[in-house]
Amino acid sequence: MSEPVGNNKSDLVLAELKKRKAQKSVVDVEEKKMKVVIFSLRGELFAFSGENVKEILPLANIYPVPGTPDYIPGVVNIRGEIESVVTMNGFLGLPESERSSASRIAVAQKEGVRSGFLVDSVTDVTDIPVSLVKPPLNTLAKAQKEFVAGEFFYQNKNIILLDLGKIFVKITS
Repeated sequence: MSEPVGNNKSDLVLAELKKRKAQKSVVDVEEKKMKVVIFSLRGELFAFSGENVKEILPLANIYPVPGTPDYIPGVVNIRGEIESVVTMNGFLGLPESERSSASRIAVAQKEGVRSGFLVDSVTDVTDIPVSLVKPPLNTLAKAQKEFVAGEFFYQNKNIILLDLGKIFVKITS
């Protein structure tokens, strides 16, 4: 006899639940994912789409260029290539960060424009389900909202996904 014999209702309910669970077939559908580079600025977490980030470098000497906007502290030499460096703090209305051994330059490219982005630290590079990305909250500061593509939760933390296309439009205009 496959079903347990029980005199009370709870045994019958448990037996029925086991029977139904055995009948269910689980369909494993591979959900579309996107790679993200999660980084910190002044204690807040942000992310770039991983498809646009070409490399992550330790902090290098940044050489100032006269006449550039405040958010471009200068340029760096990356294996003989000169790249501009952008501080994300200026774009997002955050006070400047102190540079430390954890500081990184995330070199990104989109639609033919390439630049390095100075961040406090890179926290993770991971794949997330696209369905996790939600529209940005209306409570975001105006300076941030202009460059936000969406938000998602990762390891119980809210991450703001930035749109590199919008950032590059601002840089080149």
